[in-house]
Amino acid sequence: MAVKMRLTRMGDKKSPFYRIVVTDSRNARDGAYIDKVGHYNPTTVPAEIVIDVEKAKDWLAKGVQPTDTVKNILVNTGVMPKPTKLSPAKTKVRKSSK
Repeated sequence: MAVKMRLTRMGDKKSPFYRIVVTDSRNARDGAYIDKVGHYNPTTVPAEIVIDVEKAKDWLAKGVQPTDTVKNILVNTGVMPKPTKLSPAKTKVRKSSK
């Protein structure tokens, strides 16, 4: 069973906010979850981020894998250390043939 920390969409049409939850990766995006870690509201300026740091660190210590967006949120709030290694390039560089 792969357990992930990811966002669950809440709110009305065109005014979303997200819960940061721990769930089985096979569940639907807005389906059942194991634990709620915090929430994220991108519509406010600046974006509102509330995270229970102890819960988040506990789940990460248990081996939960955060999605890319949740990982960025956790790094920005200081829950996770910023990775020193840069991520690989997404596109391949073409070599010129002369």
